[in-house]
Amino acid sequence: MQESELKALVSLLDDEDKQISSHVEEKILSLGKQAIPFLEQEWESNLNPHVQGRIEELIHTLQYELLKERLKEWYLSPDQDLLTGMWILATYQYPDLELEKLRQELEQIYYDTWLEFRPDLYPYDQVKVINSVLFNKLKFGANTKNFHSPGNSMINIVLESRKGNPITLCVIYMLVAQKLKLPVSGVNLPNLFILTYKDDKHQFYINAFNRGLIFSKQDIENYINELHLVPQTSFYEPCNSLEIVRRALRNLVMSFEKIGEHAKAEEVKLLLIEISDGGDLGV
Repeated sequence: MQESELKALVSLLDDEDKQISSHVEEKILSLGKQAIPFLEQEWESNLNPHVQGRIEELIHTLQYELLKERLKEWYLSPDQDLLTGMWILATYQYPDLELEKLRQELEQIYYDTWLEFRPDLYPYDQVKVINSVLFNKLKFGANTKNFHSPGNSMINIVLESRKGNPITLCVIYMLVAQKLKLPVSGVNLPNLFILTYKDDKHQFYINAFNRGLIFSKQDIENYINELHLVPQTSFYEPCNSLEIVRRALRNLVMSFEKIGEHAKAEEVKLLLIEISDGGDLGV
């Protein structure tokens, strides 16, 4: 479609005949993501607040559909790369965010850690080096002041502010540790996402939300008992990238609900359905 035709369509968004304006919206939406740059230009140049509002809604719908498409592709991909999954989640709020930018930022954190890291160290000491760089030198930490902020689930915001929730801090920690060739994975503990260092000889746990505190399986058992829960294997063993992204999305739903953004919470719930197996969304 020519730009002049698109311009003509946008001018009809304010038509008093609801049937015409609805038809125009359908026509624009049928163009898909290629219409987004043009709509953004039109929003900037249009002086009618009503039309601007309609354009905003159209842009959001197109961006949301693109996000769903990417998320479904990621879900069906054989590797389900964790950083890509977290990037897709972040594009819900930051649609122009580039995956390459996140890769570069994580590469810098890895490099800062690698400078102080020694592969011959005992596992506990390897973890203490990562803790020292992430939490002392780079000042990453728990966002306890604004725990329910949606930004805590957005990896770009956590990389920028150095403050996050358990899952995003664990993701950053884990991506750096794995690049250092360490057997560090996520663990789906109830109410708290943690990490485990697990190889043939060792297994212990790391709480990235508490400055990389190292603890044992017995500590997890005590924690489970305090919550009056029946122990499950998943409370102790590594989980995969899909489970991590699902949990991050559930956190985001909760954040939006806590701050009264119910429409956004519902949209994120629909994203969870895109990557659910048989509709079981869990908690």
